Amino acid sequence: MRDSIRALTCAGLLVATPVLADWTLDPERSRLSFVSIKSGDVGEVNTFEEVHGVVGDQGDVTVTLMLDSVETLIPIRNERMRELLFETTDYREAVLEAKVDPELLAGLEVGAMMPLTAEGRLSLHGERQPMTISMQVARLDETTLMVASTKPLIVDAEKFGLSDGVEQLREIAGLERIARAVPVTFVVTFVAQPQAPE
Repeated sequence: MRDSIRALTCAGLLVATPVLADWTLDPERSRLSFVSIKSGDVGEVNTFEEVHGVVGDQGDVTVTLMLDSVETLIPIRNERMRELLFETTDYREAVLEAKVDPELLAGLEVGAMMPLTAEGRLSLHGERQPMTISMQVARLDETTLMVASTKPLIVDAEKFGLSDGVEQLREIAGLERIARAVPVTFVVTFVAQPQAPE
């Protein structure tokens, strides 16, 4: 009898306790975009085609952008961004790191969504700068989270040592001006990878 009660109690705890998991970014259902603004009021939307990411069971978030995968829809512009702006021979990736509460993610019910703010760091072109990341998290099903920015991340080219590259792009294109501050938005999907019971 006591063994039966103990077994039922343990089962109840397992049901009531959120299962913490590692989450892996699904690149096929994820998109990160940035808007470059030139000549004062001409905006162009650009993306990165190769993005990787994980959220560990302790809430450590790492999202990696492969800078060689920049896509502007104009091949020569892609090449110039890789060579002159990002200098991908020396700096292959940009890495965004943050920390979230893993129990909030585990406890989010299917069909529900919640706002989430995280303090993070962006490593780009040999520099690291703090970032406040404002997001909306939705649980699509038992193993899928969708995370979308609710405020753009503003990346300042000067803070990341990119000003010279921006100036070279401006001169080659014969433009009067290219904005140094770039808004970045994202919609990414994470799939749970449950840990094996200890």
